[in-house]
Formats: sequence, C-alpha cells, structure tokens
Amino acid sequence: MITFDTNVPVRLKGVGDGFWITVDPTCPIEELKSEIDTVFNKLKHLAVNASVVIDIGDAKGHDDLVETLRHYLINTFEVSKVTRPAEKRSIPTERIRQRDLKKSWNQHRSDVLMLRGRVRSGQKIESKRHIIIAGDANPGSEIRSDGDVIVLGRLAGKVRAGHPDNHDAIVFALEFKPTQVSIGMVTAAGIEEEINAKPEYACIENDGIVVKDYMKANPFRKMPWPEAI
Repeated sequence: MITFDTNVPVRLKGVGDGFWITVDPTCPIEELKSEIDTVFNKLKHLAVNASVVIDIGDAKGHDDLVETLRHYLINTFEVSKVTRPAEKRSIPTERIRQRDLKKSWNQHRSDVLMLRGRVRSGQKIESKRHIIIAGDANPGSEIRSDGDVIVLGRLAGKVRAGHPDNHDAIVFALEFKPTQVSIGMVTAAGIEEEINAKPEYACIENDGIVVKDYMKANPFRKMPWPEAI
C-alpha cells in the first residue's frame, strides 16, 4: 500500500488494481492539481491505465470539482477511469436487507429444484419450480420446468422452460447444445454445428427464441436481491 503524509490536501493509497485519493474540497483547484502532480509523479508508470477513486469525505456536492479532477487525471496521467466512492446503504436499509435475506434463505420455502449429477439419455425431469442441474444433460434426456432451466454443465437434450406460457423464462447452460428448446409456447430446433463451448442462454425476443452469449448479455444482472415474500 502506498500512503503519504496526512497533513496535505491530497492523500493517496493503493486499492485493488488502482488508487484511492482523498482530497480536501475546500482547497483551491490549482493547489489540488499541484498536490496530485506530486503524488502521481512518484507512481510513474504505475498510474497508466489504473482506476482511480476520488473521495471528498463527508462533504456534499462538489460535482464540478470532481469532474475537473477526473479530466485532469485522465489527460495528464493516462489513468483508465475515475469514479467516486459507491454510496453506502443507510443502517436501516442494510438491516432490512439482511433480515429479508435471512428469511429468504433460512425460512422461506425455496422455489428452486436443484439436482446434482448427470441427466442420462431417456431420463425426464419435470418441476413446477426453477430447475438447476449441477452436471450435464445428455442427448435423449428431457427437462421441463414451469420456470427457468439452468444447467451448470453441457446441455444436449430437449429442454422446455416456462411451461406452459411463461415467456419470461430462460434456458442457460455452460455449454449450450440442446436438440430442442421450448420457452412458453415457442419452440426452436437445437444447435447442430460444432462450435466453441461457452456459457449461453435462450430467451424469447420478438416472438422467437434467441440464443445469447452470457458474458455479453448477462440475464441475471437485472434481477433484484432476494426478498422474503
């Protein structure tokens, strides 16, 4: 960790893959730039492409100051990005969140059926809940769920999610090669050609089933944190 004298208007420390600088927003902008020059010149090439967080402590506002320093750091020292610290949740909000998480995980009945192992040819799995399979689903197997189907392995059989008419359901697999995919009342043929294995998921768009790269379009990113019902 890199630290400097605390009796100056700019303090710097290393955090993760970047740097955290705490500045005194009451100081003139030119003085702050001068102090930033002093600490960043000591870093030399380490600042290039680094991420930087600008912290103004408990002071409110000062958006113009932070924006000016952001452009200065990027243009002068070639850092990759400059952000402000993430807002902390209030204590009541955090307590509510932890309470709901505890209820969801320990008291609330799960709406997920999770299985571990290989689904072999000829086997059929059905559930009115979401299905998570930690393993492969072989050709000739069938999976049907009223919710989502998530396969933490190779999906090579027939799969139906959102039975009978839930068009918001998805089918996800680490290696997506089903022979047939159905979501709600829409059905599509599987993937026959050999392609590089990668995490993908199927969903409905414009009344048809599309397959997307999970790394580029994460379907879980929009989901809220668990809440007890």
